[in-house]
Amino acid sequence: MNRTTLSLIAGATALAAVTGFAVLSAPDPTAAEDGVEAAAAHLPVERTSLLCPTPSTSDLAETTYTSFTPVTKGAEGEGRAELRSAVEGRSAAEDAKDGEGEKDADGEETAEDGEKDADGEKVTDGEKTEKTEKAEKPVLEPKEPGKPVVADVSGGEGPALVGTAEGRLAPGWTVQQTTEVAAGTGRGLQGVNCAPPDTEFWFPGASTALERTDYVHLTNPDDSAAVVDIEVYGEDGALETEAGEGITVQPHSAEPVLLSTLTDEQQTNVTVHVIVRSGRIGAAVQALDATLGGDWLAASADPAGSLVLPGIPEDAIAVRLVAFSPGGVDADLKVRLASPSGLITPAGNETVHVKGGRTTAVELGDVMRGEAGSLVLTPTDRSVPVVAAVRVLRGKDGNQESAFVPAARPVGLRATAAGNTAKGSTLAVTAPEGAAKVKVTASAGSEGGDPVSETYTIKAGTTQHIELPAPDGVKGTYALTIEPESDGTPVYASRTLAVTDDGLPAFTVQTLPDDRGLVAVPKAEENLSVLQK
Repeated sequence: MNRTTLSLIAGATALAAVTGFAVLSAPDPTAAEDGVEAAAAHLPVERTSLLCPTPSTSDLAETTYTSFTPVTKGAEGEGRAELRSAVEGRSAAEDAKDGEGEKDADGEETAEDGEKDADGEKVTDGEKTEKTEKAEKPVLEPKEPGKPVVADVSGGEGPALVGTAEGRLAPGWTVQQTTEVAAGTGRGLQGVNCAPPDTEFWFPGASTALERTDYVHLTNPDDSAAVVDIEVYGEDGALETEAGEGITVQPHSAEPVLLSTLTDEQQTNVTVHVIVRSGRIGAAVQALDATLGGDWLAASADPAGSLVLPGIPEDAIAVRLVAFSPGGVDADLKVRLASPSGLITPAGNETVHVKGGRTTAVELGDVMRGEAGSLVLTPTDRSVPVVAAVRVLRGKDGNQESAFVPAARPVGLRATAAGNTAKGSTLAVTAPEGAAKVKVTASAGSEGGDPVSETYTIKAGTTQHIELPAPDGVKGTYALTIEPESDGTPVYASRTLAVTDDGLPAFTVQTLPDDRGLVAVPKAEENLSVLQK
């Protein structure tokens, strides 16, 4: 058997392994005649990883984790998912590296079998202490798709978490982390979607100002150390950040880096660039203000010539746009608001000039004027990649809260938002380029209720705040899935959670990109003639 034949067999075997199913049959002659290339099939993913940053250091913090996996066609059989402390994973890796304990002359294990308690001390006779058992228990462990699972953590000692889902629980697995802080710096509602690890992140809208305490949270889920660089760009370009080079994040650990320790310059608006030299990490910025509350600043969508920032609340009293052009080339952007009635150009802020390599901030004021909407940024002439985010303020003087809306990725095939409640949850959907239909499904509640679906039409250039189809008899929290039904028309979405506490309009906004539940697998045609070559 020659090498060509062996290579073909290996290729067919690899394809079968990817798709999970392979059938040998005669080629369809009509396909060749039509000359139409076979379209890719979308199959459920079999494994998903998520990272949740350390929620808070405040003793007054109350954090809720909500897990949800939508029911996905084709994802059958068994599955498992769990959310655990990142530090616990490091302890397990160190134990494995150290070996399984001491052995006698015959190679048998002694009473010290290598197990350790939560303080790192060995546990004899294979017995685990109560502390160890508590440490090894997952924070959250869903059992089935279609139903949310909730876990609560009190105080400021909640760790960063690492999550893994497999089998039928993997496609679209989503975890929402929401923290309510009663008082102090950053008081209010702080929310973030736990995200998969990556190697590069952009955060326009961070700050090194005296009134702000911004942390860059780095979480390493792997068994080897990650090396990370943090670059900071202000209004005049890159800031000197010697301490930001070559930051080592140990295996299975989380590293909060106080942004103001990386530079002596105090600037209200900066752009943070996180680059991973080796390994992979999760990254998010926790932006805490002394008087204006705080929230998580999630990474902006990848640099692009056109950006959409969806779901700015209708009662926003101040909106600040922060943009950055990473290529060193100036960008001129047209600024428009996708309102419920169509695209509007805000008076006085028709365009914004972004100097290459410099952070640009524009105060848009009360641009919403009582109507919810989304910012749409497009090039005025040539297209130059940029990243962007807005900081949003709600409330009155002395009782204000802030949140961030970064530029979003499109919904794609499906997006999922967990942690919704019967009151205080709002879904915003925008279709900047053309009319679109979206199917919105509300899941069963975490404590009961039946799922329900509705289909909505989003007019071209508009943003619609959707009255959520709350599940019948809902109890507890529920999840939303958004599925576009218009091929080729991009749709963007975000979800706002709001709570009023003693007059404080606390809120947080999460953009809703594709939930990565399905992966495209190319369809292949047989061509047995290659075996004769």
